[in-house]
Amino acid sequence: MRALLSAYDRTGLVDFAKVLAAKGFELLSTGGTAAELKNAGLDITEVANVTGAPEILDGRVKTLHPRIHGGLLGKRSNPAHVAEMKEQGIEGIDVVVNNLYPFQQTIAKPDVTLDEALENIDIGGPAMTRAAAKNFPDVVIVVDPSDYSVVGDMIANGGVSMDQRRKLASKAFQHVAGYDTLISAYLREPEATGDDKTALFPEELTFGWNRVAIPRYGENPHQAGGIYVTPGESGGIVNAKKLHGIDMSYLNYFDADAAWVAANSFESLGQHCVSVVKHANPCGLATDYNQAEAYRKAYAGDTISAFGGIVGFNTVVTAETALAMKGVLYDNIVAPGYEPEALEILSKRKRTRVLEVQPSATPLLNVRNVTGGALVQQPDDIVEDPSSWKVVTKKQPTEQQLSDMAFAWKACQLVHSNAIVFAKNSMLQGMGAGQPNRAISVYLAGRAAGDEAQGCVMASDAFFPFPDGIEGAAEAGAVAVVQPGGSVKDQEVIEAADRLGLVMLFTGTRHFYH
Repeated sequence: MRALLSAYDRTGLVDFAKVLAAKGFELLSTGGTAAELKNAGLDITEVANVTGAPEILDGRVKTLHPRIHGGLLGKRSNPAHVAEMKEQGIEGIDVVVNNLYPFQQTIAKPDVTLDEALENIDIGGPAMTRAAAKNFPDVVIVVDPSDYSVVGDMIANGGVSMDQRRKLASKAFQHVAGYDTLISAYLREPEATGDDKTALFPEELTFGWNRVAIPRYGENPHQAGGIYVTPGESGGIVNAKKLHGIDMSYLNYFDADAAWVAANSFESLGQHCVSVVKHANPCGLATDYNQAEAYRKAYAGDTISAFGGIVGFNTVVTAETALAMKGVLYDNIVAPGYEPEALEILSKRKRTRVLEVQPSATPLLNVRNVTGGALVQQPDDIVEDPSSWKVVTKKQPTEQQLSDMAFAWKACQLVHSNAIVFAKNSMLQGMGAGQPNRAISVYLAGRAAGDEAQGCVMASDAFFPFPDGIEGAAEAGAVAVVQPGGSVKDQEVIEAADRLGLVMLFTGTRHFYH
């Protein structure tokens, strides 16, 4: 019996190799793996002694040889294969341990060169892993150190079952597929960030994600769920550090991300931003130069919906803010950090999850599953300049209205369409979301704002096809409207705004968020 061990991640490998040696396996290895195993006192046969050929081209070619791949691919149940292997002097290889060069870690380095990245693309490893996985009835392939224990126990107690061999082979092919996906994305990225849509959306597209958690269930108890991270990404909600509280659920991740994104969408203002999210929509949102005041304003936006919601911060939570939150039940609190006294206060909440989150890179693509496939698009992350917006009414905006419209317009991007936002003094006063009729969203936003709707600005994520939305805004108490424009009835809508004494600006850009 022979085992070929060649792994970049050698966590636990020495102990596993000792299990194999104790069962009488001859251990084959290469390079650094061989050196580490020899230093541990194991008897190792160099692959070069098996192939009769030295490692060449700076180690680029070492296992790519018929005596290695023949030993991996030869079917023991096929008499012709067995005879040919004997004729060629090829011995079978029964166990392979392999994982690949650190391509992701390499390209994550600042100022990494293309040459350095290319040198960390593994060739022999994937070929060897795929060959072993293809022939899994005869060859056990292990790519994950966490599998050493169960495989070692099976080998020590009679052999690896066929079911386990198949699982290991599946994991091996996925390991290589994820690796190849990283390489493809890296080589495609310079073109994909330009205007070439064929580069951004290639004919074949895969995504390589790594599982970080399995919650108790998905959106509902009868649905299973899994949480995955983008390889190389250390920020964002899926990588959050839980400082206190019970385990995260599937929807906790979903809503916490909405709160985190919302709170970090106003960084250009240079103020504290606090979001309160319920069912992925911000029901409270505000900015202020004082964090505790920003929280109080966000909470006041909808004190009823805030119950059981998620609170997001874009700055380190202070003790003053933690005290201001007293008495309100929240499922999650997300922030880039917490003052020690603030964490002590928040840790008294038995169930509330307190998460420390770091910034993450904007995804290159957004993906949504639909029947038969997926919808893929660029994220809605364009930079907009409010000074470029067009005033289309006779009445001109005040500086305060312009400021409130900039806030409302950004807030509107965070609400599911048909999205309507009422805002005043950098504070969300009311919103309408998810309605099939935009006028209904206006009504709901105005009703949610109540008396505070007086003097508000209103933002709409898309144009108004009829004047009724504008009329509803005025009836609720709004004094200004910001919207994309572009309807065939824009002129009727403008005339309605003029008749009602409203200010209205067109942005020229819409922000649907379904």
